[in-house]
Amino acid sequence: MRGRLQVVAPTPGYRRLWLAALVATGVLAVWFSLGLGGPVVTQTVSNLALIIAAFSAAAACGWVGLKRRTGRDRLALMFIGAGTLSWGLGQTACVYYESVLGQEVPLPSLADVGYLSMIPLLAAGLLTVPTGAQNVANRARTVLDGLMVAAALLLVSWSLLVQPMLAAGEETESTLAISLAYPLGDLVIVTIVFYMVARMRHIGAVPLPLTMIGTGIVTFAVADSGYAYLTMTGQYSSGAVTDLGWFAGFALILMAALCPAETRPSTHRKPTDGRPIALMMPYVVVIVSVLATLVEVLRTGHIDAFASVTRSLMIVMIVGRQVLSLLDNRALTRGLEARVTARTAQLRASERRFYALVQHSSDVVTVVDAELTVLYQSESVTRVFGHQAASLTGEPLTTLLNEEATQRLQLAAQQLTGRPYANTMIEVPVPHADGRVRQAEMTVTNLLDDPSVHGLVLNTRDISERKELEDQLIHEAFHDALTKLANRALFKDRVTQALRRRPKGSTVAVLFLDLDGFKEVNDSLGHAAGDELLIKVAERLVAAVRPEDTVARFGGDEFAVLIETVPDQAAAEEFAQRVIDGMDDSVTIEGREIHIRGSIGIAVAGPDASDTDQIMRNADLAMYHAKAAGAGGFASYDPQMHSGLIERLQLEADLRRALEGDEFELHYQPTVRLDTGTVVGFEALLRWRHPTRGLVSPGEFISLAEATGMILPIGEWALTEACRQAAEWLEANPTRPMTMAVNVSGRQFGQSDFAGLVEKVLADTGLSPDRLCLEMTESVVMNDTEENLALLMRLKEIGVKLAIDDFGTGYSSLSYLRRFPVDTLKIDRSFVERLGQQSDDATLARTIVQLGQSLGMSTVAEGIEHSEQFLALRRMGCERAQGFYFSRPLPAIQAGAVIAGGSPAALMAGNKAASMLAPAPVAAA
Repeated sequence: MRGRLQVVAPTPGYRRLWLAALVATGVLAVWFSLGLGGPVVTQTVSNLALIIAAFSAAAACGWVGLKRRTGRDRLALMFIGAGTLSWGLGQTACVYYESVLGQEVPLPSLADVGYLSMIPLLAAGLLTVPTGAQNVANRARTVLDGLMVAAALLLVSWSLLVQPMLAAGEETESTLAISLAYPLGDLVIVTIVFYMVARMRHIGAVPLPLTMIGTGIVTFAVADSGYAYLTMTGQYSSGAVTDLGWFAGFALILMAALCPAETRPSTHRKPTDGRPIALMMPYVVVIVSVLATLVEVLRTGHIDAFASVTRSLMIVMIVGRQVLSLLDNRALTRGLEARVTARTAQLRASERRFYALVQHSSDVVTVVDAELTVLYQSESVTRVFGHQAASLTGEPLTTLLNEEATQRLQLAAQQLTGRPYANTMIEVPVPHADGRVRQAEMTVTNLLDDPSVHGLVLNTRDISERKELEDQLIHEAFHDALTKLANRALFKDRVTQALRRRPKGSTVAVLFLDLDGFKEVNDSLGHAAGDELLIKVAERLVAAVRPEDTVARFGGDEFAVLIETVPDQAAAEEFAQRVIDGMDDSVTIEGREIHIRGSIGIAVAGPDASDTDQIMRNADLAMYHAKAAGAGGFASYDPQMHSGLIERLQLEADLRRALEGDEFELHYQPTVRLDTGTVVGFEALLRWRHPTRGLVSPGEFISLAEATGMILPIGEWALTEACRQAAEWLEANPTRPMTMAVNVSGRQFGQSDFAGLVEKVLADTGLSPDRLCLEMTESVVMNDTEENLALLMRLKEIGVKLAIDDFGTGYSSLSYLRRFPVDTLKIDRSFVERLGQQSDDATLARTIVQLGQSLGMSTVAEGIEHSEQFLALRRMGCERAQGFYFSRPLPAIQAGAVIAGGSPAALMAGNKAASMLAPAPVAAA
């Protein structure tokens, strides 16, 4: 795209230069008119002024062209500068003849070479100026405009200069040729000026620098004509007023070159024929020239043949120009008609498209007036709400809506009053034609002032399914999934509300319940039995409270009860005792009678428990005291119980010393191939052998380790020890296809350079990377997915295997799962527990197995406790499994025996179920 000169704001320096040029021109005009100092002085001043003006214009053109312009703009300025320089050299030669040699300037002379050389250089410069593209008709019309001006000027020059010179017949052929070259050259250059102006006018506004250059050249030509006329009549001498025209022409070229302008990409502008004056210019010049020749005919009584032919040619050109204008107008009219037709077709297509979009949109579009009377109803109302559009049109919309929805809609319309094009959104119930009530989201837009609408536009969509899902999500967010009781968040909110509205003379009591012996039930009978026990406990708690009270499960075997408007602490203790007594009744789990007891902590609102956090903290402390006092009792909060916090602090201190004291150890649970029954690996499970408490399971200290950050050094120790033990076993049994699985917590996974730590441990222990499998839960992997993906890729580069633990219990995104370089999916025990029974869990487990197969991942089932589960998983195509059916977690010595050739089932001492249900002896690979 070519650049165009666009004038920017003039600088103070440029304004001062204009003022100096005007003052100089005025001074010279006065000097030449009055002949100050006599003919010699006037001649000298004129010669010097013209030389200075010519060389200054040439220098400005050259400097600006080289420093500030590029491309054709630079070339145009360089040609124009060369032309003014040539004239300046010619003027210098003329001064040399007159002032140095003291003789008249001969004709022809060196001065004529300089003067006449300016004409082709200026013509080249003007024709080099960048102009936009024109169509053929406009280009032809522009050419005709230039030819008309040229013919008119030629006619005037012929009548006033050329014809008299030819008639005199006194000059030699060379003298006559030089004399004619000046007016004819001026004729050419002025014609080019008019041509360029007309061409630029057709594509847009004429740039100011070009206007000044053109005006300077025309001024120059006028001065030349004056000079020729005065010379022919014997009246010219240096310092005449005509010299002022040359000076003014060079001054304009100088100012045009220095005009503060910048080159910018030209934008597409509509061609324009300019202002009326520009349109009439060719005709005005022609009329003036014809009148001039007629005056000459009337004065001399002689009709010149050349003038007659020229006038005839001008008439032909005028007619041709008009014909071109008519053709151009006709083409423009046809083009306009074609565009109007095309635009009309586009509007009709757009209208049809809009109608189709409205009719088939999932939204219902309704237009009502200010009184909510339906002006337009889209047909989609039948598909969405079952009503016929025709039956609603013309009726008040309020007849369809109930009172609540009507009030909301009227309020929305009032809010939009006086606010054209504003909109608001409301949710309203809308009755379906079948009698159901659907929840709808309605966007109300005020188009009452829009001339094409004159109404309120209602975009309504059915959001019933979304609302149901929101209600379900809200319920799940505030309720325990297993027992359907309130969870901690809802319970805390209920306590806050109860404290706020408790009446005088009563208080609020909070009870925390922790089941005693639940872990043993869970470990011996499995998680399914544990879940069933939790459900039965929840049912008993709900049955024991009033409807206005709240029962919640916080997780694991922890429950809480909110008793509103209890008279005093004694009444709360009576309730706790009833709960404990009620739990003495046995429950039947999988055909077995189980006696379960609970420890209850009680806290009532008072001076030391005036807010929610305080009363819940107090109940928690009381529960720990009740548990410490012995199973199956309760304890009411006492301020002295804060001393129990010391125990937790002590546990934290013990945990920090445990690593240094070598109190941690690993137990290893075998992983078995379901098709062959061979052991193919182990999962390392952390245990804490406390000096006074004995063997502590991870559930009792892992959360504390996570909270304090101790999980990082503990996790590093577990990873190192598991890799060391695996390397030792493989060295003793190099043909065993064994893999060591190590769990990674969220805090470990998020530590800086975890991959570097894994690489270092493998190098230190000598374990091959492909023999290590790192297990992470879905929640760990799915957080900060892009960063985690990079870390997983780094781990895969090291060569370790990756597994997602407890798969199916989190919120995995299949799109991310496809991207993650995971090798194994571990099926959570909750999907395995009821395999072999009539349960949806079989379908879920089968889906996970199939998902793993489709993604090229192996599957490992956790929590196998019965042969039915074993057989079901093997039929599904699950590759490997873990669980008490095969073996409990084993100390390192026993696990080493399994690797050496023992059977995991045989290692389950005293477990008759294993020996009875084992399908075949399970041998190590």
